[in-house]
Formats: sequence, C-alpha cells, structure tokens
Amino acid sequence: MCSGNQTSSTDFILTGLFSSTKHADLLCGLSFILFLKALTGNDLLILLIHMEPCLHTPMYFFISQLSLMDLMYICVTIPKTLMDQVMGDNAISPLGCGVQMFFYPTLAGAEFFLLAAMAYDQYAAICRPLHYPLLMNQRVCHLLVSGCWFLGTDGLLLTPSNMSFPFCQSRKIMNFFCEAPALLKLSSSDIFLYKTLTYLCCVLMLLIPVSIISTSYALTLYRIHRMISEGHRKALTTCSSHMVVVLLFFGASIYTYMLPRSYHTAEQDMMVSAFYTPVLNPLIYSLRDKDVTGALRSMMPSGMRLGKVVNVKT
Repeated sequence: MCSGNQTSSTDFILTGLFSSTKHADLLCGLSFILFLKALTGNDLLILLIHMEPCLHTPMYFFISQLSLMDLMYICVTIPKTLMDQVMGDNAISPLGCGVQMFFYPTLAGAEFFLLAAMAYDQYAAICRPLHYPLLMNQRVCHLLVSGCWFLGTDGLLLTPSNMSFPFCQSRKIMNFFCEAPALLKLSSSDIFLYKTLTYLCCVLMLLIPVSIISTSYALTLYRIHRMISEGHRKALTTCSSHMVVVLLFFGASIYTYMLPRSYHTAEQDMMVSAFYTPVLNPLIYSLRDKDVTGALRSMMPSGMRLGKVVNVKT
C-alpha cells in the first residue's frame, strides 16, 4: 500500500539530459542539430537503398532495417527530451512512459539480433562466396529480418510488469527517458526476484547475438588475413564499419544492463544512453562506401553534378 504522503499527480518527472549543466540551451540546440542530421541521414540511406538497384543486396537491406530502427528509436526519445528543455516541463504521463519503455527494449532487442544477422551475412559473403546466393537469398533475408523484429518484442512482456509496480515515494526518474532500470528504482515493493529475472533475460538477449557476432567475425577476419592485398583491403573496410557500430551499441548495452549497479551511477547510465547516437550509422556506413556515394550522385539533379564538374575544372 502507498503511504498517505503520495502526491496526487500520477505523472513521472524526468531528470533531463541537460539538468546538471550551465550551458543547457547550447547543448539543446546542438542535440536538435544532431537529431535533424540523424533523421536526414537515416531517411536518405533508406531512400537510396530502396530506389537504387545496385544497392538491392542483403547487406544494404539489413542496413536499411538498421536505419529504420534508429529512426524509430530517436523519434520515441529525443523529441520529448528537447521539448522538455524548451518548455521547462519534465513531466511524463504513465502512458507516455509506458510507450517509451515498450519501444526502447523492443528496438534495442531487434537491433541486437539484426547486428548478428549482419555479421553472419559478412561471414557468408567472405568465407562462403560460392554458396552466398543460396545462403542469403531474398527469402532468407526476409526471414532473418522478421525474426529479428519478433525476438525484440520483449518490451511487450516487460512493460506491463514494470508499470504495475506501486510507486509511492519519489516519481523522479534519473534519466532523460523512461527506462526500466531507472524506473524500478522508484518502486516501493520488493522486486528483487523480478529484477533478477529481468537481468538474466537481458544477459541472454546480449549473449546470443554476441556469440554469433564473435564467431562470425573470428572466422571472417581469419579468412581476410589469407586474402590478397586488394581483396583484403575491401573486405576489411566493409567489416570495420560494421564492427564500429557493434562496439558502440553493445558496449553501451553491456555497461548499462550487465555490470552490477555498484560499478556505475544513474548519471553515468544516462550519459552512456546518450552516447550511442543514430546519427553515426549513416556516416559509418556511407562515408567510405563507393556504392552509396555513387548512388547518391546518380540521384542528384544533372545541373548540380555539372556545376560540381565545372568547379573542379576551374
């Protein structure tokens, strides 16, 4: 039962990403610019992959799904954070909190398995090139992506349980969005067993993709080491882009969900959550990718391309 000093409001209060800094407005403006870049970059990448036939390959199909997940992720969390800073109101309703808490683990879980599927795709392309058209045909790719989205639906199971606990004391969430670990700290009931089961679920959700990724890249890097120079450079460039994303995403997740609470504070968790930004993925996958940059140039109006050629000649 909740004590009588419980506030009448059922809303939660988010700490906010800029609450402990003197330059909150500047950082808010910078975050808005990064938000727009993430929206533009991921939208453009999805559009390019959909419209250009040369990008209709399993690798780019997986990248388009990764961009879609990133778009959904930032649209669930970032607009609310920026609006809170502008309006000066950090309250969030239980419904809004539940929506954020559903989509965040769902998208994160789906991305875990999608990165594992991308690692397997790299392994099949480099280590099994003759069998690659059979191993990664269109039907297999769609089944893998569907499985990734399905395996990420743990938010559907965890969100109702998280929101059913009584919150009788502070309703201040030490994060800039509703996340299960930060919310459970506010519960006034004994949730030790539930937290243990949730922890084991998170470990399982991380270990399975990490095992697939580690095995795939160990075999892939071994194969790359035996290649001739030109093939070695191209394969290593492709793998390195993916490995950067894997290290950023899994590093932040392992730090937040697998390390014991005594090793990190709520403020550190909030900074780690903000560190992995979807603005990086389009840059990582497209800056050094000749296919993507070539597709982008082919979509540009002929006048713009001609102007660039004239400027280069002059």
